[in-house]
Amino acid sequence: MSRKLVKSTAIVGVMTLISRVLGLLRDMVFARFGIDAGMDAFFVAFKIPNFMRRLFAEGAFSQAFVPVLSQYKTQREHAEVKALVDRVAGTLLGLLGVLVLVAILASPAVVLIFAPGFLDDPVKFDLTAYMLRFTFPYLLFMALVSFAAGILNSYGRFAAAAFTPVWLNVVLIGAALLVAPKLQEPMIALSWGVLVAGFVQLLFLLPALARVRLLPRPRWGWRDSGVRRILSLMGPGIVGSSVSQINLLLDTLLASFLVTGSVSWLYYADRLVEFPLGVFAIALATVILPVLSRAHASASPAAFSRTLDAALRWVLLVGLPATVGLMVLARPLLSALFEYGDFHAGDVAMAGLALLAYGLGLPGFMLVKVLAPAFYSRQDTRTPVKIAVRAMLANMVMNVLFVVPMVLLQVPGAHAGLALATALAAYVNASMLYRKLRSEGVYRPHRGWARLLLQILFALTLMTLVIAWGMPDAALISQMHATERATNLGLWVGAGIVTYLLALRLAGMRLSMLWSPAGGSADAP
Repeated sequence: MSRKLVKSTAIVGVMTLISRVLGLLRDMVFARFGIDAGMDAFFVAFKIPNFMRRLFAEGAFSQAFVPVLSQYKTQREHAEVKALVDRVAGTLLGLLGVLVLVAILASPAVVLIFAPGFLDDPVKFDLTAYMLRFTFPYLLFMALVSFAAGILNSYGRFAAAAFTPVWLNVVLIGAALLVAPKLQEPMIALSWGVLVAGFVQLLFLLPALARVRLLPRPRWGWRDSGVRRILSLMGPGIVGSSVSQINLLLDTLLASFLVTGSVSWLYYADRLVEFPLGVFAIALATVILPVLSRAHASASPAAFSRTLDAALRWVLLVGLPATVGLMVLARPLLSALFEYGDFHAGDVAMAGLALLAYGLGLPGFMLVKVLAPAFYSRQDTRTPVKIAVRAMLANMVMNVLFVVPMVLLQVPGAHAGLALATALAAYVNASMLYRKLRSEGVYRPHRGWARLLLQILFALTLMTLVIAWGMPDAALISQMHATERATNLGLWVGAGIVTYLLALRLAGMRLSMLWSPAGGSADAP
């Protein structure tokens, strides 16, 4: 893993960090509205197009488009690359335009599919269907944003695309503070904000496309060989690359049958897990996909394996402390960030259960994000989809095993069973992807893994002791002023990070080891 690749990942990570921090501020503003039927309705209306956005923005479309575009960029003239870009843009607009129109006209049917439990509450059901008419066009805008980002990433222009989500948070914060208080149902303002944010994000990337001379003139290109290749790769990739999102959507569907608030509790817990996932894992996956694609196109299997090995090391180095931190600080984090206004201690407790479960699965989510590009970069979408189907079946079985007994016995916190099933399914998915890469000889672990794991374990132990000793509990935090909350949270999270890094150094770790692990030797302990 070269310094250039680490630098690119850092750039994407910093831009994503800005977006995630604003995302937390956005959710803190949302939390002041409390947990009620209107909030549940908005989260479902937003989650439906957002789920499909993940398929395009971070899933099947990018992982099908980027390898084909990289191949064109490496082997063909710029004019041919431009022609491909024009035809992909036109085809994407045509297909998704029809889908969006159908979803708007049939919004009650869409809600019935994704949240059938809302039928028991006609007001919640109707409100969700109404807001979906404004939120669903977000899919079209974000598919085009994903398309633009894929082009820019392939040309090494990572910053603009990584910064784009900032505008979603800015617009939604504005809608919540300026428009929502003026409406009888404040959540409707947030659905309007989603629509405006999609347009703003697309507009932001157009100048960057012009600078690489690839601002598209959309043309229908259904019969174009490049377009057909991308579409053929996307088919199985829709499931294969986005199994975690599909599992989260299944959680929403089942949560719609549980007590009011379950959808919102899962949302807030998921948002905290998405913070390290987005800042690091998605940033790393975004950067390594074009790198792996070029290594495959250039027939460099050794470089391919080295890049993947270093990426996996970084996942454990960052993912494991993030997991431990989220689980140790679950309730204090939720209290410090969201326990304001109508968001009460009971909501902190319920969301905390979900965060414990989701947090347990964070390394699994991260590993899937990094392992999947190893298949898509080689234009192999069939293998991940087979694995994804198995993982989804496992998730469905675990949902029944964990949730149904809790519902029958009326045990509080049944929604946490949904989160736990999703977390464990991520490990099922990651382990099968890993074994397949090993059996195909595509990936061969390099030396130093045993030592790395011992170093991380030592550092995690010290970090956990420091955080557990110093961080106040949720009940004490809830009595603090906002400034005190932020100070305590920043102090002890910072202390945990510093302790972890110092402990790694004390154990003999140097980050340069991860740029070129073990001098490239494979299959050693």
